[in-house]
Amino acid sequence: MRWDVFTWAALAFALIAAETIVPGAFLLWLGFAAAAVFLVVLLVPGMSVLTQVVIFIVLSFISVAIYRKWFRGRGRASDQPLLNKRGEQLVGHTAVLSAPIIDGEGRTQLGDAFWNVTGPDLPAGTRVRIVAVSGMTLQVEAA
Repeated sequence: MRWDVFTWAALAFALIAAETIVPGAFLLWLGFAAAAVFLVVLLVPGMSVLTQVVIFIVLSFISVAIYRKWFRGRGRASDQPLLNKRGEQLVGHTAVLSAPIIDGEGRTQLGDAFWNVTGPDLPAGTRVRIVAVSGMTLQVEAA
């Protein structure tokens, strides 16, 4: 077997196998490009190494563009979209201020966690409704 055919087959295999170790679907598409170059080199003997590399680079860009356009972000819709978004799960709930809101900033306790809150100035003990989340700060209004 010719060394260039073997090299492209090995590179395609290595890139596709590396995808299992480093997930993200990027190396997979480079592996597809290497596999395509393997087929071209197998069918067209005598091609220069520079031409092979140029074909690989072009096919890599094309395959990654195809991935980004048609396959990226097309995963299954989750049945629990707020699972790891604790703050967003609290939107709509009510709480009692444990510290007054002064100059737009205060504190509340929900369960065993204390949260920073922003909103209109209100005294401690006021019931508030959580209307939005900004990072780890809850935005509230009087309930």
